[in-house]
Amino acid sequence: MRPGPGGDADEQESYVGPRPGERRRISYVRAVVRVLPALLIVGGGIYDYNTPETYSAAPFFTAAPLVAAPLYSRRGTVLTGVLAVLVVLGVHIRFGILFDVGAVTELVTVVTVAVLAVLINQLVRRSGERLASARQIAEATQRAVLPRPDDRIGGLDIAACYEAAQADALIGGDLYAVQDTPHGVRLMVGDVRGKGMGAVAAVAVLIGAFREAAEQEASLEGLAQRLERALAREGTRRESADARDDFDAVDAFEGFTTAVLAEIPHGEGIVRIVNRGHPPPLLLHADGTLCPLIAPDPALPLGMGDLGSRPDRAAEAVLPPGATLLLYTDGLSEARDAHGAFYDPELRLTGRTFPAPRTLLATLAEEVLRHSGGGMADDMALLAVRRP
Repeated sequence: MRPGPGGDADEQESYVGPRPGERRRISYVRAVVRVLPALLIVGGGIYDYNTPETYSAAPFFTAAPLVAAPLYSRRGTVLTGVLAVLVVLGVHIRFGILFDVGAVTELVTVVTVAVLAVLINQLVRRSGERLASARQIAEATQRAVLPRPDDRIGGLDIAACYEAAQADALIGGDLYAVQDTPHGVRLMVGDVRGKGMGAVAAVAVLIGAFREAAEQEASLEGLAQRLERALAREGTRRESADARDDFDAVDAFEGFTTAVLAEIPHGEGIVRIVNRGHPPPLLLHADGTLCPLIAPDPALPLGMGDLGSRPDRAAEAVLPPGATLLLYTDGLSEARDAHGAFYDPELRLTGRTFPAPRTLLATLAEEVLRHSGGGMADDMALLAVRRP
């Protein structure tokens, strides 16, 4: 998830924001744009003062308050408009054309645009307040649906990261969850088919079902079946509601989810995996070697139980001290560069070591953003767990 305003620093540590190079570019552009109204007025004044009276810099003076309107406060916009009017008056007095028809027309034009700029400023401020309110609601939803896991759960080091492909989006169809249970630390990473509110609704259903079933089910296979039934119930309920209320199918419930479930029993150096059509987790050893945990008998994605009754079978692997388990969605492995080449996490991570799960995720997020040229095509959820 991308960091948003509000919340303390600890709440945002699992989210990866703009990279240092991107922050520098943004700061540079903002600095240039903020001084642009003053540059327009000064440039217009110099142009008018040093050219014959038949030449006019009116476009500079009208552009200045319009540029200031979305950037400055109301007071700053008013001052920009007043300054533009005063410079125009000064130029007209210098040439002695204060009451000429052309000069009066130019002055009236600048005054009119300055007044319109103040009105635009008010509209922009109100829109900004509504947007800020909407972002606060989105952030509250984000924290409720995908809360940041603790840095240490059940004796394991934990880190999570969400990168949304859509600009300013805080949550989408990817998900992760971590829970300490009597059966061990249980994890889930998934990717809901589709976009929009239907996908977010599926994420909420899966997270809620996982939190409850992870405590109650004695096996990962049982946990996967509980999630399957939860999606089926919600899909049936949504179909009934859509038929009753005649909702548009665009907002239909998304019931097809690839997911991987993992369980690390307390005090045991093993990890159990159930894969439901999801990219296999990667096991990074302390010496830099890497091993993909490919399920020997993968099952259908969650929500596709009506297509077959293939049973879940958990695979087991050794989780030695210092090893890190990486679970991810296909936003990582299917990120493309300008030539269409995929980002290969197995190839990129082999032979590398990281001091902490958080460092691993921050590195991955930065490399994927650089690989894709800053324009990711799909959301990306990452979850890393290290056995100290």
